[in-house]
Amino acid sequence: MVGIKDVARRAGVSIGTVSNVVNRPDVVSDATRAKVLAVIDELGYVRDESARQLRAGRSRVLGLLVLDLGNPFFVDVARGAEEAAREAGLNVVTCTSSQQIDTEASYLSMFAEQRVRGVLLSPVTTDAGALCAFRRSRIPFVLVDRTAPADEVSSVSVDDVVGGMLAGRHLLETGHRRIAFVNGPEVLAQCRDRRHGLEAALAGSGTELSTMEVPALDVASGREAGTRLLARTPRPTAVFCANDLLALGVLQAMVGAGVAVPGEVAIVGYDDIEFAGAAAVPLTSVRQPARLIGRTAADLLIAETGDGEQPGHRAVVYEPSLVIRESTRR
Repeated sequence: MVGIKDVARRAGVSIGTVSNVVNRPDVVSDATRAKVLAVIDELGYVRDESARQLRAGRSRVLGLLVLDLGNPFFVDVARGAEEAAREAGLNVVTCTSSQQIDTEASYLSMFAEQRVRGVLLSPVTTDAGALCAFRRSRIPFVLVDRTAPADEVSSVSVDDVVGGMLAGRHLLETGHRRIAFVNGPEVLAQCRDRRHGLEAALAGSGTELSTMEVPALDVASGREAGTRLLARTPRPTAVFCANDLLALGVLQAMVGAGVAVPGEVAIVGYDDIEFAGAAAVPLTSVRQPARLIGRTAADLLIAETGDGEQPGHRAVVYEPSLVIRESTRR
């Protein structure tokens, strides 16, 4: 590989001058800077960032580990985090656990080995041994889309209990008394909280509620759930899904079977991803401010890993809102 010595030799300058051109170009004359940059371009020199960070004792990389990058919600979270990191002169390495505890453990171990500056983490569960092991690395981290006691770690989340209540109240107001909830793995706190909110909203209403747990929060699982719901007698008149991907799958199953949405079955999703509003029947959905969640989490982590006095941990909880579309209109 071409090194800084090769550039200095070809340009006829000192190694320190090349270093200044790369790191502090304002202290080098225009002519010298132009000559060195021309040689850098000619030789294809790339700065060894890992060595530079090792000398400085500080990484410029944040890790972001989310549950599923196939879910546009987490893509928007990543965009918000990257915006905040870029403004602070930092980079983000994004990984997905695919909702698997062992995969999450592997990435956390990798982040610890690479000594990243900090980690933004949407964990499968906060009870896993991998998270406890990562704490021993003493690398700061912030929980994303998950609540935690502020005296332990900073977190940024949405009140999913309120989100479940918003969906349940809306379905009651539109006249439904036979409702199915298609939920993801109960190991995920988000799924449990959304179910608890729905149950609270329906309590005392005389509503018949059935819950179906699927193994993954994706469209394929939603289609499978929709097929199973179609076989029920009597069918539910409304379906609330733990996220929009499940709701889109249920919608596909219903439309494919010739069931009118919302005439025969109303559907509510969660997250309000872009595809929710663009579906064949636009989906009513509980909206989460995904990009704001990512940006806020990154801002907290950057503050905790900065120079000077460290701020205390914070637990930021945003309120969800309900976006009503054609899939539940009377």
